[in-house]
Order: sequence, then structure tokens, then C-alpha cells
Amino acid sequence: MTGRYADVIVLGGGAAGLFCALTAGRRGRSVLVLEHSPTAGRKILISGGGRCNFTNLSTSPEAYLSENPNFCKSALARYSPHDFVALVERHGIAYYEKKLGQLFCRENARQIVEMLLAECHEAKVALRTNCRILAVDHQRHFRVETSQGTFESGALVVATGGLSIPKMGATDLGYRLATQFGLGIVPPRPALVPLLLDPEVAAHLTPLSGVSFEASVGIGTALFRENVLLTHQGLSGPAILQISSYWREEASLSIDLLPDHSASQLLGDPDSGGKELQTLLSQYWPGRFAQAWTRLQGGTGPLRLYSSRERQRLAAQIHEWSVTPIGTEGYRKAEVTAGGVDTRELSSRTLEARRLSGLFFIGEVVDVTGHLGGYNFQWAWTSAHAAGLAL
Repeated sequence: MTGRYADVIVLGGGAAGLFCALTAGRRGRSVLVLEHSPTAGRKILISGGGRCNFTNLSTSPEAYLSENPNFCKSALARYSPHDFVALVERHGIAYYEKKLGQLFCRENARQIVEMLLAECHEAKVALRTNCRILAVDHQRHFRVETSQGTFESGALVVATGGLSIPKMGATDLGYRLATQFGLGIVPPRPALVPLLLDPEVAAHLTPLSGVSFEASVGIGTALFRENVLLTHQGLSGPAILQISSYWREEASLSIDLLPDHSASQLLGDPDSGGKELQTLLSQYWPGRFAQAWTRLQGGTGPLRLYSSRERQRLAAQIHEWSVTPIGTEGYRKAEVTAGGVDTRELSSRTLEARRLSGLFFIGEVVDVTGHLGGYNFQWAWTSAHAAGLAL
């Protein structure tokens, strides 16, 4: 950059911001990244339990939520998980597949941050940390007033993320800028977040905090089979985090507690007649959960004392246990923010705003939200790459 002018200013030094900066920098653009935190890539460092689930080999458009489900297709087709893996391998970072295509660093997440910073350095990207954005406007150029002075650029990339994990410095800056420049916003909401239960239901489950079991959890056509974790306030675990992105107020979850078995056959088996319901279910579930769930259903005594209709009711409950959350644990516990800049305002090929040439929105600030398991990082790399090539 020359003095206070750069070809490109990127707001946000997270995954998307750094990757966009290095992509544009490689193409000879002068790039300045402004990050309000003391260090870049802070959320990368805490991701994946400190090992960074940096992509998912099974990435496809079906793994993303958006009011326009087709929006992500163009960018995903042009920069795949294998492209990012090639970069990781070039930097000698050891990684492993945990499950379901999820790739993690074998050592720690800092390796990904160091890789991005090294690539930025090689591409002559300038990075300023502890730099608060005070105001942004556009006349002939974009003008960004900050706590470290005023900078100008021909293009502006907003990579400020969502509202998740406010203790890491999350703000609504990206949404405010979109509104300032006349772009529509899909109302943000916490996603990949634990769900809260009615206190009366939670009272039966609170003593089981930390107990987990495998189940299929669904809302409408969305269905996820993974572990469910009982918490002090409700439900968490991979299956719940996944379905939380689809949950809306007052909607009920349908939980299949025995996805591999027929509860009707199990409860109707003559050999099970002398067993207590909770004893039978303890063969498939953690014992303490079997006891608590049985109490919730009012089930006591040997199975032979149950009528055929009662057994049918219990079998239906086992396969379609209906649970209505009363809310989520909010942005404090949400891994990502759903909603954001309306994709109808952006080019699906370049992520550039249709209303203002030179203005781009990438990453989590856009209304594209991935499933759990590395998909949101892949959207960061993919959307950043699309914008970086267009700058």
C-alpha cells in the first residue's frame, strides 16, 4: 500500500478476511487488513477444541442453510476442500480425519493461523491489529476512519463475522455497514447452539447433566443422527447443535431414541414381559437416562402389566419423543450466526454487492450457514477466494 491508500481494505482478520487478503495480494493488489482484536485469527485458535476443524471433505451445497440455497453453489464449485487441503499440505501441517469427512490439525489450530499469516506476508498484505473501525463512507473511494487513523481504498471487503461468541470480540459491524449501504439483512439468530428446555422437563434431566446417547433428531425434513448430550438447562451434543440451526420459536423436535430397533417388537417380546421398562431400555440407553425418561412417561412396573395400547403409546414415544425447546443458550454458546446479509444483494460468483461496485461481503456475515463439522470454515475459504479473485 502507498501511505494511507490501498487497492483493497479488508475489515476483519479472521478466517475469511485473511484468506481473501492473501488471495488478492497474490494477484498483485495492495491489501490492508484491519482487525479490532489484539491478534488475528482468534476464533480459529479456539475452534475444534483447539485443533481447528478446518474443512470437511463431504462439502456440498446441501450442507448449507440460506434463504437462497443455491447461492453457495458457484463459489463452492470454484474452491473445494481439496484446494484448501493442498495449501495445508504445502505448509507441512499434519492433519487427520476424525469422522464424516471432518479434517483437524494433528497438533493445534495455531498452525492454520500461522499458515494464513505467512501467506499474507508473502503476498505483501499489511495487517493492523487493535484497530477499531469508527466510520466508513464512500465517495470516489472507500474511506475508513479508525482508531489508528483514516485509510482509503478502491474496494472494501467486509469480513467481520457474526454475533457468536461475544467474548472473542464479535460485533454487529458487518450488519450495520450493510444497512448503511442499503443492503437487506436476513435477521441474525444463534446457530449450532444448545437448546433450553421447559424447567418442568429439565428438572427430570438436570441430574443427568453430562450423560449422552445416540439418537436421530429432526424438524420437518431436517434430520441428524449423532449424539445428544444432556445439560443443566436442556440439550446439546452434535445432533442438537445441528438441528438448532433449523429450530424456530415454539417448534418441537422429534427424537428417535432407538433408531436401529423396533420399539414395538422390543416391548411386545414375551421374553421381556417380566422386566421393568427402565431395565429393558437400559440395555440400549445409559441407565440413568432410561430411569429419568421412564419417569417422564409415567411408566413403572413389569411390562406384562401394560396394556397393548400402553405399549403402543410408549413405542411411539421412543421413536418420536416430542420435545419443545423454550429457547437457545444464545450467542454466548453459539458456534456461528445464521442469517446475515441477504444473498439477493450479492453476486454469487464474486460476493460483490449489486448496489455498489467494489463492496464485498464474505464469510459468516452473509446469510450462508454450514452444518457442524468444518463446513463453515470451508465457506470462509470459498467465499474469500471468490471475492479475492474478483478484486
